[in-house]
Amino acid sequence: SGGFLLAANHASQLDPFIVGSQLPRQVTFFARKTLWTPVVPAWWLNAVGVIPVDRDGGSDVTAIKRVLHALKLQKIIIMFPEGTRSRDGRLQTPKPGVGLFACRAQVPVVPARLFGSFEALGKGGKLPRFGTRVTVVFWAPLAPADYDAPAAGKERYQIASENIMAAIARLRPPV
Repeated sequence: SGGFLLAANHASQLDPFIVGSQLPRQVTFFARKTLWTPVVPAWWLNAVGVIPVDRDGGSDVTAIKRVLHALKLQKIIIMFPEGTRSRDGRLQTPKPGVGLFACRAQVPVVPARLFGSFEALGKGGKLPRFGTRVTVVFWAPLAPADYDAPAAGKERYQIASENIMAAIARLRPPV
């Protein structure tokens, strides 16, 4: 209940749909503005509540405000700390973005890890490999004290992202 961030690894174009379909509430996604193209209809992205971010222009203040407002409205925001899909399916170094949102909003962060999504449709893949088993593992929410280091100064958001990514890395596939 309430607003929270769900932070997951990102290895496939399928990841947002897979993670979002496993949650009992409607979710809000945070995605790069370049997705608003004729291939992915803008009306659909807007209708499902995707928040666009301009990753090329530095700090996108409008996107930051929209995410923080959505969290204030007790929505679920799904974010991928790595910032982009993995090229090889392995976990990547996180960007400071998820740390910024988590620290600014002081909301719980639910770590999640997808297994098999890279094999189903990895970066550069054209068609999904149907029949590939994809599993999502969720963990208990991290409280702000679990990820935030307010005394860290300029490195605060990166440290928070690294703490969140470390929680994701600890998750293992079900036996």
